[in-house]
Amino acid sequence: SCASRGAVREVDAHIRVAQITNGYFRFDVHATGKLRSTNTSLRTAPPSGGGALQFIRLLPTGTAVKAGDVVVDFDPSEQEYNLAQSQSDLNEAQQEISKAKDDAAVQSAEDQTALLTDTFAVRQAELQVSKNELLSAIDAKKNILALDEAKRVLAQLRQDMQSHIASNKAAITLAGQKLDKARLSIGEARKNIASMEVRAPIDGLVVVSGNWQASGGIFFSGMTLPQFQVGDQVGPGSPVADVVDIGSLAIAGQVAQADRTNIQEGDPVEIRIDAIPGATFTGKVASVAGIAGGGFFGPGVNAKVETTIHIDHPDPRLRPGFSAQLVVLGKQLQNVLSIPREAVFDLTGTPKVYVKSGSGFEPRNVKIRYLTDATAVIDGLAARTEVALVNPEQQNTGPAKPAASAPVLGPGGR
Repeated sequence: SCASRGAVREVDAHIRVAQITNGYFRFDVHATGKLRSTNTSLRTAPPSGGGALQFIRLLPTGTAVKAGDVVVDFDPSEQEYNLAQSQSDLNEAQQEISKAKDDAAVQSAEDQTALLTDTFAVRQAELQVSKNELLSAIDAKKNILALDEAKRVLAQLRQDMQSHIASNKAAITLAGQKLDKARLSIGEARKNIASMEVRAPIDGLVVVSGNWQASGGIFFSGMTLPQFQVGDQVGPGSPVADVVDIGSLAIAGQVAQADRTNIQEGDPVEIRIDAIPGATFTGKVASVAGIAGGGFFGPGVNAKVETTIHIDHPDPRLRPGFSAQLVVLGKQLQNVLSIPREAVFDLTGTPKVYVKSGSGFEPRNVKIRYLTDATAVIDGLAARTEVALVNPEQQNTGPAKPAASAPVLGPGGR
């Protein structure tokens, strides 16, 4: 946009100035970040079905493991007791089945004997009835009554035999159900005992979780939790450790919201790890969030944009959680005008600068091409022009003078 002239004002205070420079400019964006792995396996306490579990062995943070290695051992005493109890229930059920079958066999033998006896009694009674023509009416009546009773007893026995068969079958079935339940309990107990050994599913490094119960279950932002250690207890299903694949490390970066437009996917990055002084790593921007993260009321003036950096050549010294200092090597421009960002005012409306004019300063509108947290690339002024680094109008002590008249502001200083 074209420059516009305004009134020149007097000031008493010395005002720092900067000179507009013309030349090469690169949009280096400085940021911070933290190493994290894109391939992490969370290890949890097994769902034992019981109460709290106690650590009896726990690999310390930083231990290298292979897939299948034991990371955590929990005390299996409760599950071993459950296994012994289930084994006892199994033995008892087997004995009940054996006894029920023996009782059924004895009952069946007794019923068969009774059946033979009662069947014979009916046959005898029938023979006696067949002689009734030769007997008196009273004796004939007695024989008929005796036959009826023998038949009734035989019929009752046959009903009882069916009842005995059903009862014995039910007893055997019930004992069989107890046996099946005991077998299931044994299998569950053995499975739970095996689950007391928590193994690594991948090659990587162990990172032990924080024991939030150490603070009484109370946690607040910024609080540092002690890691779990042998002897601690934890509930089933609680996170206890991570196994981190260090071959897939990346950096979760935090870029100032003002620099969001100055970085692109694929930009090269210089990386310095705080825990490895003197070493410089290289990487590339893998992704940049579209908007800045914020709290309950949205992002503020210091909001950060989430950025993912992939490291070109992973180093075995790198560990998840290490903090990093990042320099994103951004766009390069030739023959451009730039000034410190603090020399540009009214960024939300029409940007302007205060140009040194004689002994005072004159406001000029400028066009901002690019903006970082430290520098503004502009159009609309000449190189070597001196501009104020503070707003002279806010330090005004004298009346405004016409722009055409000689400036009467106090001299500016660097």
